[in-house]
Amino acid sequence: MNMTLKRKLFEPQEIKEMYPLTEEGAACKQRNDAEIRDILSGQSDKLLLIIGPCSADHEDSVIDYISRLRPVQDAVRDKLVIVPRIYTNKPRTTGAGYKGMLHQPNPLASPDIFKGLVAIRHLHMRAINETGFSCADEMLYPENHLFLSDLLSYVAVGARSVEDQQHRLTASGLDIPVGMKNPTSGDLSVMMNSVKAAQSSHSFIYRNWEVESKGNPFAHAILRGYVDDHGTTHPNYHFEDLCRVSELYAAMPDLKNPAVIVDCNHSNSGKHFLEQIRIAKEVLHSMRHSDSVNRLVKGLMIESYIEDGAQGAGESTYGKSITDPCLGWEKSERLIYDLAELAALR
Repeated sequence: MNMTLKRKLFEPQEIKEMYPLTEEGAACKQRNDAEIRDILSGQSDKLLLIIGPCSADHEDSVIDYISRLRPVQDAVRDKLVIVPRIYTNKPRTTGAGYKGMLHQPNPLASPDIFKGLVAIRHLHMRAINETGFSCADEMLYPENHLFLSDLLSYVAVGARSVEDQQHRLTASGLDIPVGMKNPTSGDLSVMMNSVKAAQSSHSFIYRNWEVESKGNPFAHAILRGYVDDHGTTHPNYHFEDLCRVSELYAAMPDLKNPAVIVDCNHSNSGKHFLEQIRIAKEVLHSMRHSDSVNRLVKGLMIESYIEDGAQGAGESTYGKSITDPCLGWEKSERLIYDLAELAALR
């Protein structure tokens, strides 16, 4: 093969034993998991808010950001359940550029996946131990999920991965909710088929084991907009789009816990990060005007950090994204409180 074997990495159980989750942290995750499941199953009418940086680039600023979310969550706990984003893998369209903390725990240094595995586990552990949040991450590499499986409360499968069989089969074996994004082409049938696959039982190979999954009843859809053949972005968060997904779920009655999360950035905003404020509020407005949409839409995704916008990897503004532009803290905090008020009007 045209590759060099550099070094053998940890097994997941080895790193879990080196950096074990505390009993208190495990109890926090158990409570958080239950709240999220209650929302997705319809037992709770709270709104799920998955919010945080596009990519987790620096441990201190990410923990600073998540710590700011704690008192806000406490203030809106009757209306919203916040799940912070700690996205430690970054998919790249061409393969070039910063691929996330797993690859580069120091964004300015050479890739070091050995150190990266330690860094991402340490970051997620700090989040749960210091703030009580068990967070969301993207499942970019299905075989790596076990390194964080005791720490995560939510996983997303991205637009470039959602058609991949291993992602779908692995999602079917997870015991936490998995959001399946529509592909970059916008084909909603691909998204719905991925949800069906993730909710079904499968036999497959996982980390050199023959396994059988039981199916994940909390696999669900995420709308993130799309790009057409000419490179033009198109949103799919409008009322008509939400009604269409409701119809697609109705046509697949075997699917459990019908649910949609609306990603307010990416192609829905055309990566104009300030548009996330308007988009989030429009979705809540749509929910007030249709019982079926209100039942289906369970939450929102928002890319947010300490400072507005984005910067290059070599720049040094604290708490500013080095990948996609994010909404800054002051605007994000105000938006969370506004969403809590709007959620009360549904």
